[in-house]
Amino acid sequence: MNQLLDREATAATAQFTAKQGQYLAFIWAYSQIDGRAPAEADFQRYFKVTAPSVHQMLKTLDQLRLIEKQPGVARSIKLLVPPQRLPILGLD
Repeated sequence: MNQLLDREATAATAQFTAKQGQYLAFIWAYSQIDGRAPAEADFQRYFKVTAPSVHQMLKTLDQLRLIEKQPGVARSIKLLVPPQRLPILGLD
């Protein structure tokens, strides 16, 4: 239980780059619209990047404790950053 609270507290105060912020904002927006987390292919289409680029970004966000993923479970991304800390999602 304490690990969960520590992880959420870390996410609430963590810093992230502009690009990381866009990925986090995309996760939030997609989840609000579709009712489930985006798949890696959804990131590829939106950001016009390769599958390895998406995978590496999600791995980085997980390591920074900004998201949480269940290995081997599709669409299991959980956003750990409060929505009010996210930037506006833009089109790059």
